[in-house]
Amino acid sequence: MESPFRIILVLMAMAASAAQDYCTCPTNRRTNCVMERDSCICKALASNQKVDCSTLTSKCLLMKAEVGAPKGRRFSKPETGFLDNDGLYDPDCDNSGIFKARQCNHTDTCWCVNSAGVRRTDKSDKNIPCIERVRTNWIFIELKHKERESAFSKSEVASSLLRLIQNRYMLHPRFVPSIKYDNPFIHINLKQNISQKSDRDVDIADVAYYFEKDIKRDSHFTSDNIFNITVNGEPLDIEEILIYYVDEIPPEFSMQHLTVGVIAVVVVVLLAIITGITVLVIIRRWRTGKYEKVEIKEMGEMQINQIS
Repeated sequence: MESPFRIILVLMAMAASAAQDYCTCPTNRRTNCVMERDSCICKALASNQKVDCSTLTSKCLLMKAEVGAPKGRRFSKPETGFLDNDGLYDPDCDNSGIFKARQCNHTDTCWCVNSAGVRRTDKSDKNIPCIERVRTNWIFIELKHKERESAFSKSEVASSLLRLIQNRYMLHPRFVPSIKYDNPFIHINLKQNISQKSDRDVDIADVAYYFEKDIKRDSHFTSDNIFNITVNGEPLDIEEILIYYVDEIPPEFSMQHLTVGVIAVVVVVLLAIITGITVLVIIRRWRTGKYEKVEIKEMGEMQINQIS
């Protein structure tokens, strides 16, 4: 029978060996990482593509890992629970981890996307022509912070968010032309043409996706890289975020896919116009008929006077 001291030594040796083989990707928690020749090699979940942990991972690989993650995690869930998959699908990425121009989500229904992976056409069959991958060169982020007794300083909000974007998401300040604050709303503009972007620059679409996930408390960073926004030492609590994508070429949506709300507005406006025209016609006819009756009456009175 082995002594307790010997067993402890064996367990310590096993733990030390496991620690040597263990490493993490600080910019992407959805990875499998192993030590190879004193280097930490990390591959994204689902795609198994090697990622560079010194910078942001492409949005395409992140989305693919998100969709694939629940399959590998068998945690119990509430009986009536379900995933919020709005805007999330299993993307088709090229060898560089970039979205392919056409996406189908493993079905016969396909659509074209921009460089941010956002659908820019109506959904169609798998023969839909997506000739080129259109670049998103402007991303407009709208934030709303929680109510507070007094507004923040506009300059301090702008400087705090610019530091965050530069330090946490590694985006050069030249790609952040403006940050505006109008209590309680904050507008962040990210602009980046393909001619301005070098191989060392992160893409604004990846920055926006990392930022959105941080705001929604589903960060892609590892747990030791905690997300925190402060303005002059006070927390900036964001309760809403909207992200608008502007492409180099306008999207190609048809009228038949207008949202119900837009269709309702259009119908109401048309009905108002038709009703207005109808009322004008009725009033005009009524006035015309009245004038004709007065004119006939006056002519009759004139004829009677002449006879008498």
